[in-house]
Amino acid sequence: MPSLAIVIVSYNTRDLLRACLRSIEGNATRCAVTVWVVDNASTDGSAAMVRAEFPQMRLIVSPRNGGFAYANNLALRAILDEVDCAETQKTHAASGADYILLLNPDTVVPQGALDRLIDYMETHPDAGACGPRLLLPDGSLDLACRRSFPTPEVAFYRMIGLSRLFPRHPRFARYNLTYLDEHCETEVDSVVGACMLVRTSVVREVGLLDETFFMYGEDLDWAYRIKQYGWRIMYVPSVTVYHHKRASSSQRPVQTIRWFYDAMRIFHRKHFAATTPALLNAVIEAGITLKEYLSLGSNFFRPSVERHAR
Repeated sequence: MPSLAIVIVSYNTRDLLRACLRSIEGNATRCAVTVWVVDNASTDGSAAMVRAEFPQMRLIVSPRNGGFAYANNLALRAILDEVDCAETQKTHAASGADYILLLNPDTVVPQGALDRLIDYMETHPDAGACGPRLLLPDGSLDLACRRSFPTPEVAFYRMIGLSRLFPRHPRFARYNLTYLDEHCETEVDSVVGACMLVRTSVVREVGLLDETFFMYGEDLDWAYRIKQYGWRIMYVPSVTVYHHKRASSSQRPVQTIRWFYDAMRIFHRKHFAATTPALLNAVIEAGITLKEYLSLGSNFFRPSVERHAR
């Protein structure tokens, strides 16, 4: 059975992290699993909790909060280094040489989910990455778990609200694919970094996460590069994982909103600006800025417990 390395980045989510790690620990998996926890300069005792309660798990304590991509890359580099060492010594890498799962600390992994994701990848060799059906606490689908790339056209429909007005329209609702049944297995542009399984060989092929993205967008960018190399990305609804969502981002709502819209700018400039007419680029940039200001203004008038990036 293949081996799996799970990478969990945590920032001040101690109690949720504990529940996540317990759900993984309680999974009787056929695959060999190694868990890497990257503490992103938390101040809530998360690292001490992991040392005390989960000593078998690999802990990396970052001296600074460098963002989601930065923290994941700390573990990804260590995993790839171990794979290189194992290959040199002709041994099997217990750290998860075959697959890497990015997993948020505010998730709970049901029994059997890890093996079923691995089984899916083993039987679909053209898939470079996949993700499960993510459910929110109210039982609704986390729409981010299956997405199209925010091309200028797709982003335009989303920014002017057509995707919300016509959630079942296959043209206007392409970003979150809300016109598809949530139980429908399908190839997608991207799954979400909250629970994203990637072949280790693909990580080596396409490179690490882009640390230009502080929070948000790095998973879309990674998926874009994976697709550029000819791999498919699959949404696998036969596997369900539970997602609390926004556990870290809600702690700094105003900054989080800015990171969210910065990610939109970075992604557009990196992948679409060069092939988009200058006037349309200006409209897109202005639209992102307008949405950012509206989101900041709306956030200001919300009760503090409800403030977060939209």
